Amino acid sequence: MAEELVHLHVDRGVATITLDSPANRNALSAPLRRELRDHLAATARDEDIRVVVLTHTGPVFCAGMDLKESRGAGSSDQGVNEVPQILELIWTHPKPVVGRLAGSARAGGVGMVAACDIAVAAEGVSFAFTEVRIGVVPAVISVTVLPRLLPRAAHELFLTGETFDARRAVAVGLLNSAVPAERLDDEVRRYTDLLALGGPSALAATKAMLRRRPAATMAEDFAAMLALSAAHFAGAEGQEGIRAFAEKRPPAWAQAGV
Repeated sequence: MAEELVHLHVDRGVATITLDSPANRNALSAPLRRELRDHLAATARDEDIRVVVLTHTGPVFCAGMDLKESRGAGSSDQGVNEVPQILELIWTHPKPVVGRLAGSARAGGVGMVAACDIAVAAEGVSFAFTEVRIGVVPAVISVTVLPRLLPRAAHELFLTGETFDARRAVAVGLLNSAVPAERLDDEVRRYTDLLALGGPSALAATKAMLRRRPAATMAEDFAAMLALSAAHFAGAEGQEGIRAFAEKRPPAWAQAGV
């Protein structure tokens, strides 16, 4: 039986998905892509999971596509054709996804970081969009990266392929936080604890709201958002949250949180 390249571990509502193919720098090989897709889909379906942490073993979070597989392949056989599904599974996941980087990311790996709702890295981590330097275009990952990056920074970093550090990644919008390596797990836990305070349905709906395309007019936008707000105020989760606030107690989901 082939060795597993992506592990899933669930503890008190937190699902940790770990890329574990350090021999090829956690590159997006066909087996790794398949296992990662399966774990992302499984955690999306599991109602007991509140938060997902995406992390890795080894010194590199993800080096992007496995270029050994891409060498000599035709356009229809490139593994890059499967990457959109992975990025979309992260971006549209109903649970908050926290990226935890103790190692560097390149190309498609940066696309996964951008797809996460929150991303935290050790200060020594570096990033680069290396595609242009091997004669290809960072097209697919641009779908998740460009909504995060400041426009000037996107032009510079996509066109030059220059390596940049975690502090700059925070400054341009790719990361939420860069901390000393010894504080990385504490910072990730801080975010997972905060996310566990939110109502599961409210978190999923808020994620969908953040992804939405604005309506053609402000009036239409307000109408849609009023309907969304009213539905959640009247829903079981909203009513429990309101009662808990009045009774000065944690709501049911926070009492059983991570």
